[in-house]
Amino acid sequence: MNAMNQNLLVELFVEELPPKALKKLGEAFGRELRQGLIDERLVQPESNWTWYATPRRLAVHICNVESQQSARVVREKLLPVSVGLDANNNFTPALIKKMTSKGMNPANYTIDMFERVLDGKNETLFLPWTEDGFALAQVLGDVLERTLAKLPIPKVMTYQMSDGWTDVKFVRPVHSLLVLHGDQVVEGVRTHDNNLILGLQPSRITQGHRFEATNKVITIKNADSYEAQMRDEGAVIASYAARRASIVSQLAYAANQAGQGLQAIEDEALLDEVTALVERPNVLTCQFEAEFLGVPQECLILTMKANQKYFPLLDSAGKLANKFLVVSNITPDDASFVIGGNERVVRPRLADAKFFFDQDRKKTLESRVEGLSKVVYHNKLGTQGERMARVCAIAQAIGQQVGGDALAVQAEQVARLAKTDLLTDMVGEFPELQGIMGGYYARHDGLGEDVAKAIEDHYKPRFAGDQLPRNTVGVVVALADKLETLVGMFGIGNVPTGDKDPFALRRHALGLIRMLIEKDVALGLPELLALSAPVFGDKVTGDADALIDFIYDRLSGSLREQGYFAQEVDAVMALRPERLSDVAKRLEAVRAFAALPESAALASANKRVGNILKKVEGTAAAAVNPALLKETAEIDLHTTLAKLQPESDKAYEQGDYAKSLALLAKLKAPVDAFFEHVMVNADDAALKANRLGLLSMMHAAMNRVADLSKLAN
Repeated sequence: MNAMNQNLLVELFVEELPPKALKKLGEAFGRELRQGLIDERLVQPESNWTWYATPRRLAVHICNVESQQSARVVREKLLPVSVGLDANNNFTPALIKKMTSKGMNPANYTIDMFERVLDGKNETLFLPWTEDGFALAQVLGDVLERTLAKLPIPKVMTYQMSDGWTDVKFVRPVHSLLVLHGDQVVEGVRTHDNNLILGLQPSRITQGHRFEATNKVITIKNADSYEAQMRDEGAVIASYAARRASIVSQLAYAANQAGQGLQAIEDEALLDEVTALVERPNVLTCQFEAEFLGVPQECLILTMKANQKYFPLLDSAGKLANKFLVVSNITPDDASFVIGGNERVVRPRLADAKFFFDQDRKKTLESRVEGLSKVVYHNKLGTQGERMARVCAIAQAIGQQVGGDALAVQAEQVARLAKTDLLTDMVGEFPELQGIMGGYYARHDGLGEDVAKAIEDHYKPRFAGDQLPRNTVGVVVALADKLETLVGMFGIGNVPTGDKDPFALRRHALGLIRMLIEKDVALGLPELLALSAPVFGDKVTGDADALIDFIYDRLSGSLREQGYFAQEVDAVMALRPERLSDVAKRLEAVRAFAALPESAALASANKRVGNILKKVEGTAAAAVNPALLKETAEIDLHTTLAKLQPESDKAYEQGDYAKSLALLAKLKAPVDAFFEHVMVNADDAALKANRLGLLSMMHAAMNRVADLSKLAN
């Protein structure tokens, strides 16, 4: 590394940053600053870099940063040669005017200084010159300003600079700016309009841990000593990744020490948030009274995680223990006071959960049904009571179709009770527990395990990868719940646009799709929508086709994400299969067909046939009069099709889509011969109609599994 080429360190020392945003802020600060320096020709794209983020700092270390931009050749585009030069190659008045407007003195230039470049159809005059680079200090201010403008700040804060007058906008007040190039402070970092960055002069000064730093003020020696000095003098693990890894390691060790088989609950979001709350983590083990374990563990886990940022401990069976782990930001010689303080803090939270649970069980779910009519669901769709009635009707209809009277009755019962836990104290305090608490209260009411599981599961799947309902009645009610939401919201025009989807309709559609496919529900999508729409009466007026398009679009996108090729997906989805559980088999059949040597020719022929039939006025009847078959090629095609179609149709009806398509692959030779020797648009109208009928028969036979024309290049 030469004197002109040194490692760069930039740090913003700030007041406590929002923990849920810290990781994104840290990554973006490093990424954008580095990219800005690359754009300014001060760093090569392959240079290594490291970003740092703690509750009180954002920083980045970038290797091999030049102290001066490299020179570059700039080409100024002027005018077409025909406009800029006369017949004698002298400057025209137009060129002189153009050069003057760009600050050039035409008297200082000769014709040999210009380049003639073919620009489109015209030869154009370009003037090249070498532009000297600016020093790092002259460029860094603008790079920093652009970097700060691109940060994913959740909410901008306005505060005053030390002069007590000038306003500054940032996520939190910034107290110092550290900028080191090698071991030198980069002086004079300002924007092009001579403003300081966040009103701060660069220095080599920062601060360490609020309580445990050896030195309150830390003087960073050089860009490369930052991480070690922060650790040794500042008691700070500056690297977000290293701090997170330390927490993971300490959690595993502490869990093992707390009891055999215990492990901290896995929660990536909680781990990220806790990493953003501490600068030097210290994991401690705490406990609470065993009597609280009588409360559903989901309640206890949620209150510990959401309210206190604790890590509950589970045994090997996933059962909650009466111990939990705390990630402290201090490491005292005697940790008993920290442990005792956290145990005192959590106790009232657990007591509240126990109180809510005890109170809620004093009323049955059935007794809460009437209360749903007093809770507004949507101003155009009525109350939760009205919504419940619609879900009941849909669930009953689906249950009747899938499992007869018994399932219909049970589905109606579950649907009537499924939303009643919204009126409980526990769900009022922790909305995330809706459904889960309904299951617990159903068991307490003696409603049976099937009903309890179905109530608990009727929101599933709640997110990508979530489990599906565990029993049939749960699937029926979950389908009804999602269908009611989708049909209702589309019916009043609440359609997702761009990245806005306030009612999570995309998630509902994907959940609906997963259940229909993975649970092999014996009902088609159009049939389900037809069952659902009437329950709204005149409340909805939206376009039903828009909803079915939306669901099929979600399915197409999901299939591509699963690794199916776009052509395969397009071929299958073009037919809008009603039974979604058939889609995977159709895709595999199309993939097998595409691997056959005959597939490319048949796909092209299929596309050609489709284009011919589109041009026919009306619809060509898929029927053939054998007496009108004149040419050998059309006779052969008809004979082969008549032989293969029954076998292909039989395989199709049995669900063997791959065999159905493989049989039709034998049409290649007669199809090729037909198009080579037969004129479809014959002058004789009867002959033409007969040939179109033959093509229509072949087209219908070939496109039962998928639209094979989508496979054509």
